[in-house]
Amino acid sequence: MQITLETKPFATLETDALVSYLFEESDPVQGRIAELDQAAAGLLRKLVKSGEVTGKTLEFTLVHAPAGLKAARLLLVGAGKREQWNGATLRKIAGAALRYLKSRSVKNFAFLVREGDATEDAAQAIAEGAFVAAFETDKYKTDKKNDKSVDLVAVAGYSEAERAAGEKGLSKGRIIAEAQNFTRELVNEPSNKLTPTILAQKAEAMAKDAGLSVEILDEKKIADLKMGALLSVAQGSVEPPRMIVITYNPPNAKPGSPVIGLVGKAVTFDTGGISIKPADGMEKMKYDMAGGATMIGVMRALATLKPSVKVICVVPSTENMPGGRAQKPGDIQTAMSGKTIEVLNTDAEGRLILADGVHYAKQLGATHLIDAATLTGAIVVALAGINVGVFGSDQAFTDKLLASSKAAGEKMWQMPIDDDYREFIKGSFADIQNISSGKGGGAITGAMFIKEFAGDSPWIHLDIAGTAWNDDAKPWLAKGPTGVALRTLVHLVMSY
Repeated sequence: MQITLETKPFATLETDALVSYLFEESDPVQGRIAELDQAAAGLLRKLVKSGEVTGKTLEFTLVHAPAGLKAARLLLVGAGKREQWNGATLRKIAGAALRYLKSRSVKNFAFLVREGDATEDAAQAIAEGAFVAAFETDKYKTDKKNDKSVDLVAVAGYSEAERAAGEKGLSKGRIIAEAQNFTRELVNEPSNKLTPTILAQKAEAMAKDAGLSVEILDEKKIADLKMGALLSVAQGSVEPPRMIVITYNPPNAKPGSPVIGLVGKAVTFDTGGISIKPADGMEKMKYDMAGGATMIGVMRALATLKPSVKVICVVPSTENMPGGRAQKPGDIQTAMSGKTIEVLNTDAEGRLILADGVHYAKQLGATHLIDAATLTGAIVVALAGINVGVFGSDQAFTDKLLASSKAAGEKMWQMPIDDDYREFIKGSFADIQNISSGKGGGAITGAMFIKEFAGDSPWIHLDIAGTAWNDDAKPWLAKGPTGVALRTLVHLVMSY
């Protein structure tokens, strides 16, 4: 799909559809919508008066052959209350418009921004919304009955003086959205098509193409480094584990700048191990590598955007299987850090592999750590599929991430991580245990476990278990993987 900036008057644009948005207010026909109404011989005001057009969020009104416009169709999308207007809403509207028009076999359309919205940020939001909305999860369907696509999106409403800012926003939005879709492609792969070895190969190919440094640690190197927590999860599978390390080195790093460590859980399939999961819904456990895929996707974007800080991405990857060699409840493992772990539940495996991933990122020089993982069902109980759970050891660092999440339009909510919860994972026969003993707070104790390996380094844990996968399609997003947290993390790194 192509996306371009168009500075011609909107009435002269020859396109399959012209799209714009209006607000839910007493008189929605204002500003550029009033200009559209004038070009359409007063039709829009008539539709508002009849009650057919209200401006409610994601309300669609399609007008065929609008008088006074060269466009074959005019699509108006409700933007909701004007006081709640932001980039996240614009992103959703752009994505929803694309999917709405694509389903009607429209091949190209122009998205007309409202007065005051001809900015770099708006262009970026539109590009992100459009490219993410264009992604479908039908790769393995042989009969693609709905094989429809939009070939061109033109972003209109910009003047020649605003062209440079608009084109910069479109370029940045495309880079980020394509990285998000790359992440979604990885997450959507079934586990027989994406083993730890294959994930490592795909990550290595991406890194080399992007000009990033990459190292893949095989099972021998993992054993030599004494990554006992990762190996304990991997020992039940015939598929060997991999530790993926991708590094971005800025050309002009500022002295004293932080080194950001991005650590992602990549369990390519999670049966639960000996503490096996119920059969119902287990097929979705191919998505248990979403945290790792997100971090790999972030690196893909950063390679082009070129931040001024060094970033080290560490992705431990394995299957969690109930084989004859699988670890058992009650086993005691020694992590790379030397800390001993009592494994009470083999389905709490993500925190085990992250323990070695976080420690290794510190060894490689990361000063500020962020991990992302589909870690707990408990976070779904707490926040449903709406917010990412955020846990942070350093409030200033956490506040910076939360500011980025707001700017990127991704909902995140800070959870408590008080020292009182440390008692929940205190081991009876080892230093720590991998679950609490029935005291509740499962998402918090999962985070507390990982925190043990971050030490004094500023650290943030993102529990994306409820947000990394959509069970149902949304107007702006296909069913399946979401690529959540990628935009936030890219914004955070770029903010340095």
